[in-house]
Amino acid sequence: MKYLQGYPEHILEQAQKLVASGKLKPYLAGQYAAGHEIRSNTALYTYTQQLKSRYLKQSRPITKVLYDDKIRVMKHALGLHSRISRVQGSRLKASKDIRIASLFKTAPAAFLRMIVVHELAHLRELDHNRSFYQLCTYMEPDYHQLELDLRLYLTLLDSGESLADHCAPE
Repeated sequence: MKYLQGYPEHILEQAQKLVASGKLKPYLAGQYAAGHEIRSNTALYTYTQQLKSRYLKQSRPITKVLYDDKIRVMKHALGLHSRISRVQGSRLKASKDIRIASLFKTAPAAFLRMIVVHELAHLRELDHNRSFYQLCTYMEPDYHQLELDLRLYLTLLDSGESLADHCAPE
C-alpha cells in the first residue's frame, strides 16, 4: 500500500480488503470505464489550456505541456510543474511548463483530468496547503475521491494488472 501512505487507518483497511478480495479491478473498472484520446503532447496542451482558460483566466500563460517518459511515479510523483526565469538582454523571460507522467496516456479520463487540475493549481499555489486543495476542488469537485482512486489505480498497476481493456475512449 505504498501509494496510500498517509491515509487514515480505516481507508487503508478498506483498500486492503479490496485488494485481498480481488475486487479492486472491478471497482475501478466500474467507476472509471471512460478512457480518453489525448495521446499527443499537442492534444494534452490544448486540453490543459481549455481547463486553464475556464478556471484560471488570470494566471500567467503556460509555455509547454507534455507527456514525459522520464517521470517515475514514486520518485517524481505524477506530474511536474516548473517555472524558469531567464534574463535575455534587458528583459526577464519566464516560462511555465507542465509535465505529466506518460502512464496517463492510457489511464482513465478522470485520472488525467485530476492530475492536470493538480498541476494547474500549482500556477497559483506552490505548496500543498489548504488554498491549494480548495483550488483543486473548485476545478474538480470530486478531486479528493479521484486522488484516492488514482492511488488505488497505481496499486493495481503495481500488481501487474491494467484497466486498458476496460477504458474505451469517450
